[in-house]
Amino acid sequence: MARYYFDLHNGEGPTRDEHGTELESREDIPKEVTRILLDVARDELPAGDRMTIAVTVRNEKGDPVTVASLVFSNEWLDVLR
Repeated sequence: MARYYFDLHNGEGPTRDEHGTELESREDIPKEVTRILLDVARDELPAGDRMTIAVTVRNEKGDPVTVASLVFSNEWLDVLR
């Protein structure tokens, strides 16, 4: 097992993961990132018309291994007429 750290970047600014999560393998990272992004989106959307939520994953050495993001965009069509 390896420990990975999932740093969150959202409307409130960056939040560094100090505890990490042990995963069986690197292939489990996308599942954990998806869970985090969906949880944050559920709690924070819609906070406005546009929002980007990102998670940067670091390995045990602190090196970034991947970044994933979720972008929300809402456009009011009746206002454009």
